[in-house]
Amino acid sequence: MLLEKLWQEYKFEKNVYAREKIVLKCLPMINAIAQRLSLYLQPCCDTDDLVSDGLIGLLDAIEKYDPKKQSKFKTYAAIRIRGAMLDTIRKTRWATTVFQRKIKKLMKTNTILEQKLLRHPTEEELAEEMNMELDQFRKMMLQIGPSVIFIGSHQAFEYENMELLESSISDEMSINPEEHAISDEISATLINAIKCLPKKSAIVISLYYYEEMTMKEIAKVLSITESRVCQIHAQALLRLFQIICSKIKSCEI
Repeated sequence: MLLEKLWQEYKFEKNVYAREKIVLKCLPMINAIAQRLSLYLQPCCDTDDLVSDGLIGLLDAIEKYDPKKQSKFKTYAAIRIRGAMLDTIRKTRWATTVFQRKIKKLMKTNTILEQKLLRHPTEEELAEEMNMELDQFRKMMLQIGPSVIFIGSHQAFEYENMELLESSISDEMSINPEEHAISDEISATLINAIKCLPKKSAIVISLYYYEEMTMKEIAKVLSITESRVCQIHAQALLRLFQIICSKIKSCEI
């Protein structure tokens, strides 16, 4: 039975068994999203935590779904499930002092080298300045990557004392017009930044974060090695990070 039909049975006929069927049908989707996002979890959390949050997001979607405003239920539910999981990841990530230090150190080093070189520094230059091996630097960028991409997805950001602070994903109905405007501007900044990337870099970012393909799958699509995809990915994230930070520091967003 289609999810929309089950939702109607639950919503209009008050059939609680229909809701249980919706949950059962959506469990594979919840597990798939959790597995995908588990890469960005801190050690204090595991995939089961994401699954639990995903279930909460699904139940929230069941209650708030409006077929007149949203598309298919499955599409709407996936957004709510993913949002609930991202909320947990973001909170644990930004609560981690080590991660905050990485962000601060990268921003500070990037600023120093920009002033010295009068251009955006390369990943090799940043790695050397931060006393890191290039592979270590790229792994760090992979950790920071989701935060860079999140800027353009659901959240509003603030810039204060050289720090990027993520706000929680709020219920869409509770976001005021000013927050919507900020979020829209930041989204536009990210989109424009991605357009400024080399074609192959933009493709990697799009396939990895928006199409949710693995590095191995992207390598097959582009007919290059997986290690090359990782390299392109790290370089693209660095460039996006630099563009967005420059925008924030210059108060253009």
